[in-house]
Amino acid sequence: MSREPTKPKSEGEVSPAQKAASGKAGSLPETKASASEDIAAFVAKAHAMSPHAAGARGRLVFALDATMSRQPTWDLACALQADMFREAASLGSLDIRLVYYRGLNECRASGWISDSAQLAKLMSKIDCRGGNTQIGKVLSEARREAVASAVRAVVFVGDAMEEQVDALCVKAGELGLLKVPVFMFQEGHDDTAERAFREIARLTGGAWCRFDPGAAAQLRELLRAAAAYAAGGREALLRLSRTGAGAAKLLGQMR
Repeated sequence: MSREPTKPKSEGEVSPAQKAASGKAGSLPETKASASEDIAAFVAKAHAMSPHAAGARGRLVFALDATMSRQPTWDLACALQADMFREAASLGSLDIRLVYYRGLNECRASGWISDSAQLAKLMSKIDCRGGNTQIGKVLSEARREAVASAVRAVVFVGDAMEEQVDALCVKAGELGLLKVPVFMFQEGHDDTAERAFREIARLTGGAWCRFDPGAAAQLRELLRAAAAYAAGGREALLRLSRTGAGAAKLLGQMR
């Protein structure tokens, strides 16, 4: 995968190279928290979009920690991502935007992808690299897409949090105002990560769930549940919860 510039021309501006085409990842800039009037404006715009309207395509931001320790889970997520498309197919349709961070200040996003084979091909070209977490950039990207294209949900898969939790909570709160739930799927038992992930989920009206390292069945159920919500909303998640443990876990936490 070709590398692209990681710095925008100015604060809040995204270069053409960063507006990636489908299947090609582009760098994401960090942005400052919006002023109150900006928040009010994009809340009004997002509500007007009615993302769960009949016939609308479901849109899901699929974000993963791709730092060095995450390679086994990256490979697992790559193997399971097709289940999200299959689950959504019974309800309508699903577009996924892959967001990942790795290395030194590298955070990238793909275009919108509607085919599992295309997403698998993209993910197979990405290797994990050492570095710190960049969850703030993930939340900023989700906020931009919530306004631009009516994102219905965000899935994050990771095992650590190395940022200022209050700053993350501000971004999460903005997503909560937009009614975009974030499903925080934590691998392992890091206490710092758990506290932050739980709060992000709470502020967005989403859910936090833990899965064991390498537990394919657990992660599969969680991803299927998130895809069901993105494609069909709360009612779809409720129906899936009658037979799926992952959906029941998410539904039990969502306000």
